[in-house]
Amino acid sequence: MTDIVSLDFNGSESERLNLDIEGWEGPLDVLLHLARAQKVDLARISILELVEQYLVFVADAKKLRLELAADYLVMAAWLAYLKSCLLLPKEEQEEPSAEELALRLQLRLQRLDAMREAGARLLARDQIGRDAFMRGAPEGVRVVKNASWDCELYDLLKAYGAISSRRTPSEYAVRRRPVFSLEDALARLESMLGTALDWTVLSSFLPEGVMDEEFRRSSVASSFVAALELTRLGRTELSQADSFAPLFLRKRQ
Repeated sequence: MTDIVSLDFNGSESERLNLDIEGWEGPLDVLLHLARAQKVDLARISILELVEQYLVFVADAKKLRLELAADYLVMAAWLAYLKSCLLLPKEEQEEPSAEELALRLQLRLQRLDAMREAGARLLARDQIGRDAFMRGAPEGVRVVKNASWDCELYDLLKAYGAISSRRTPSEYAVRRRPVFSLEDALARLESMLGTALDWTVLSSFLPEGVMDEEFRRSSVASSFVAALELTRLGRTELSQADSFAPLFLRKRQ
């Protein structure tokens, strides 16, 4: 073909699309080249006859290559577009001109030929199992590994502790602690409030006798919660002069 597109016609003449329409008689690719060079009157070319002959060409060709038919289809479509651009009134259009569109078509077809050529080169390369064969007993690659340890004292101690914890069976026994329950504190406060007629410090309601530190803390906490509960129920009254001052309690009158 001309400088617009280069097609590979290795087959018979039946693979070439020759047109016989009003205004042109000859190959389609030459018509497109002449139309780009403005050496043929596109207004006299019948697009309908062109389409009809293209359909007949595709239907009659028994061994037609699909890529060749696609190229001719693109050429015919661009030729129809060029003619439509000529028939439209001359107005300011943002679209490129017909000559620029034809140049774009040339570049696209050239790119298509380059891709086909690259694909053909790839398929023509030697293939394993057909042109080249692997060795029957391929040798393995010997890998030599040298470990390099980088750790600190914390990492060593952590690893040693993890191993030791797995080896040593862990037994946990819950030690029963002496506590003063909330139920006991409520019963003691209710029984002692009947005898106390005036404000009485809360520490006076604690259990008597020698107590260790843990049981004393439990007694203070339970008595305090019991006093709050009785005050909420409206049975007692609480009074405190200042922050962290002794807490006084009396029966509500």
